[in-house]
Amino acid sequence: MEVRNALIVDDEAHIRELIEITLQSMRVECQGAENLQQARALLKRQAFDFCITDMRLPDGSGLELVAHIQKRYPNLPVAVITAHGNVESAVEALKLGAFDFVSKPFELSVLRNLVSTALKAAGSGQSGAAERPGQPLLLGRSPAMESVRRLIHKLARSQAPILISGESVTGKELAARLIHASGPRADRPFVPVNCGAIPEHLMESEFFGYKKGSFTGATQDKIGLFQAAQGGTLFLDEVADLPQHMQVKLLRAIQERAVRPIGQQNEMPIDVRILSATHKDLGQLVEQGQFRQDLYYRLNVIELRMPSLRERPEDIAELADHILGRIARQPGLPAPSLSAAALQALRRYPFPGNIRELENILERACTLAEGEEIQAEDLLLPESAAPGNAPPPAAAAPSAAPPHPEGKPLSPTEAGLENYLEELEREAIMKALEATRYNKTAAAERLGISFRALRYRLKKLGID
Repeated sequence: MEVRNALIVDDEAHIRELIEITLQSMRVECQGAENLQQARALLKRQAFDFCITDMRLPDGSGLELVAHIQKRYPNLPVAVITAHGNVESAVEALKLGAFDFVSKPFELSVLRNLVSTALKAAGSGQSGAAERPGQPLLLGRSPAMESVRRLIHKLARSQAPILISGESVTGKELAARLIHASGPRADRPFVPVNCGAIPEHLMESEFFGYKKGSFTGATQDKIGLFQAAQGGTLFLDEVADLPQHMQVKLLRAIQERAVRPIGQQNEMPIDVRILSATHKDLGQLVEQGQFRQDLYYRLNVIELRMPSLRERPEDIAELADHILGRIARQPGLPAPSLSAAALQALRRYPFPGNIRELENILERACTLAEGEEIQAEDLLLPESAAPGNAPPPAAAAPSAAPPHPEGKPLSPTEAGLENYLEELEREAIMKALEATRYNKTAAAERLGISFRALRYRLKKLGID
């Protein structure tokens, strides 16, 4: 087993000694420095695989060392030791490029996990995400996507929380999977969760788990999503849909790096990287009082924005080829190519539904095309959408009671409350689908729900 080298920067000798003893069992040799000057001298003299520094040093701040390392030794992971509860300093260090942080007094198991992950990151070297086999495929060579790809490569080696923003169906989960698969946690679980699809009364048990007998129906222990992602990544999709009480509990879990299952007295430590995504403007929700500001700043240490399809029309040809190749593998569907006119029409279309709408358009065109080439008229693009401009958002479809056989609306007492509500939901969904020519993404936006929530309701109501 290879011996690794670590630089420990702290003015307290007993802290340096404790860290050194802890890392000896991991075959890590430590060099100690009392201040910034000594640390810089050691960095110049020899190569290190990892660095951990206290935030407060006699001749400056640990943040200065983080900035120095990022500038001169960008491939060296550096973690900071912060005072307990000083989240602001930790977030600032992560923004400057720190790999991770640990708060005093720290548990040795937490320190070992941090160092183990950092050494994996250091061992990954300069290999990019595209060089590793079996990873998620991020299509597109436009300047916008190349910028996204470069940022993902940088973010993969850090442990900073990342907020992935962008319109619906722009590839936010794909980006999260690529960040996970390109980083030191790639061999550990990636656990995605749609925050808008979990019933509010089940959220705490889903996130944190519960102990047998903690409430009626708890016939056995259940691990939560945090425990399921132990050592890996927890991806919070549609994080803006979290209710206020769960925002408080999530913030504590992230800050304390510990969770307490329902019915358990003590907290249990967790080692999880948090990635989150939303198509909503979280900053605006904070101003409106619908999302906690402290949680927003904790999740949004670094923001990764996924561009919409209309921002990268030069990628449409590659995306269309990929989609048509997938359609060709479906029985009963031909695999025609796009004519020059059809490709030009797609490049002019604004795609309010992004990638999902492109998939729907091409699947429909494959069915309608008579030859081996898809013509522009086979695409059936909405004529009301002016080239290069997205159509104005449609007003939400009004909910109406389902018709009674005699022309009168059913009442809850006639149909039963559950059936009555389902019929109301069915009619609202059908109206939205009809108004958007059965574009599910556009229908979900019209209804004010996420695409996944719509897909769940379609399945529940048996709507094909």
